[in-house]
Amino acid sequence: MPVSDFSAHLSELAQADQLRTRRLVSSAQDASMVIDGQRVLSFASNDYLGLANHPRVVEATMRALTKYGLGAGASHMVTGHSALHEELEQRLAAYVGMPKALLFGSGYAANLGILTALVGRGDVIFADKLNHACLNDGAQLSRATFKRYPHNDVEKLRTMLAQWRATSKSAARMVIATDAVFSMDGDVAPILELLELAETYNALLVLDDAHGFGILGYRGRGVLEHFNLIGSNAKPANPRIVYMATLGKAAGGYGAFVAGHEDVIDWIMQAARTYLFSTATPPALAAGAIAALDVMAEDHERRRHLRTLIDFFNSSLKLHFAKLPFSQTAIQPIIVGDNATTLDFAEQLRQRHFLVPAIRPPTVPQGTARLRVSLSSAHIADDVFDLITAITDIEVSLMGRPLRGA
Repeated sequence: MPVSDFSAHLSELAQADQLRTRRLVSSAQDASMVIDGQRVLSFASNDYLGLANHPRVVEATMRALTKYGLGAGASHMVTGHSALHEELEQRLAAYVGMPKALLFGSGYAANLGILTALVGRGDVIFADKLNHACLNDGAQLSRATFKRYPHNDVEKLRTMLAQWRATSKSAARMVIATDAVFSMDGDVAPILELLELAETYNALLVLDDAHGFGILGYRGRGVLEHFNLIGSNAKPANPRIVYMATLGKAAGGYGAFVAGHEDVIDWIMQAARTYLFSTATPPALAAGAIAALDVMAEDHERRRHLRTLIDFFNSSLKLHFAKLPFSQTAIQPIIVGDNATTLDFAEQLRQRHFLVPAIRPPTVPQGTARLRVSLSSAHIADDVFDLITAITDIEVSLMGRPLRGA
């Protein structure tokens, strides 16, 4: 393939207003940041609880750096699995009420490893149409049959499961895979209904709770707590649930983990290539994650404040834009529609010193380009009020009509 082909592809992206660029950050993660040399209020980060620069997290990381150095040196299965990694896995399993947990380098690597370990040729994965790219890629790499059901459509999924079970070999393994909180819409999957289907059709339920972990539930234990599925001595965790969450969002650090039945996690450890053949994350990051878990468990005020901001944002914008989609999470989408208008909207916000990313296809479906507002407990009410004021002002001048919603 000649290099000119890539030049042509880049030109096509630019003409479609889909060319992506990077921003240069020269400050710590916070509500107020210096980005591209400009001080802005950032509504673009997944640091939902403001822990990326929390003193306890930073201090724990620095202490571990002094003891362990920077790199882990090898994969977990060779010499990279430190005492801090082991402690973090045990702490994470206990936190989400699962028998065992396993660390991965990233959420993307985790989902690729999970799905390729659980199923293969002759098996099947049923996945929500709006799942994150890593679940889709993991499904394709697994070589299992890959079927996608309409977003959160439980009845359609029920029909698809019944049809597959009626025509497939009984030995075929089945997985239902879904985002728990959808990263571009902020809505929550119908976990209880999906779990009922998993039990009815003898399937595993893989949950990607990257955007719910730390946020949902009184103690921040994600969708499992939100739907009262946390395991305990009195009520063991449901063995059909394979739970993945990241440490780079609400926990403020980097990495991911999968938790579930001990035999399932042990098998993933033996079979997931993204685990077996990757260098372990730096031990210092594990120390930071342990400290972040402590803060998440103890500091309920952070979640209470975030929920107050979420309610305020929703109720305030609903007064102006009645059709805006509702989200009870930190992710607040404002659907604009076409790419060019969305980019213009984001640029006008930046000129007013607000950073809100413009999300365009292929990240979201065609015709649903949007502003993705990420709220954080690091924001104060005035930050959100000022953003709402700017959004409503720009919308009137830019579009001349109410936003059409989802």
